[in-house]
Amino acid sequence: MELSEEQFQRYARHLILDEVGEEGQLKLLASRVLVVGAGGLGSPMLLYLAAAGVGTIGITDADRVDLTNLQRQIVHATDRVGVLKVDSARAALASVNPGVRVETHPIRLGPDNAAALIAGYDLVEARTNRTAAPAAVQSPHHRRSPIVKTPPPSANQASPATKPASC
Repeated sequence: MELSEEQFQRYARHLILDEVGEEGQLKLLASRVLVVGAGGLGSPMLLYLAAAGVGTIGITDADRVDLTNLQRQIVHATDRVGVLKVDSARAALASVNPGVRVETHPIRLGPDNAAALIAGYDLVEARTNRTAAPAAVQSPHHRRSPIVKTPPPSANQASPATKPASC
């Protein structure tokens, strides 16, 4: 696979980084990441993944956008109040990077569906404050994908480095 001219322009800042370069960008474009939760924790993650050029982004969330969400859930907009969060996020990501494929899963992740859902992804980002979802994702019986789960920083603390959980 080779980068198109549009991709060279879009990802120019990645391409000049020794840590990424063309090889790294091609890996990003080929990667599949599932984000569990499209709320306050998942919103910025989704936007950054799309901007970076992650090829396929899966989103799982069963909730709908509410007006009270908008001051902290930055992937959603006023005109999408009442819409499923996964559909609202898909629209936002398409406007950030139309070259990214978005797969929506309007369900709550739990022990009964975790294995099937995460099987198709290279990395899972647990970005929800629901305790059942991260527990289901962390189960060693349900995954082949590395799981990333970082707590949100406190008001006085910098964000911790994101590290994959041990498999």
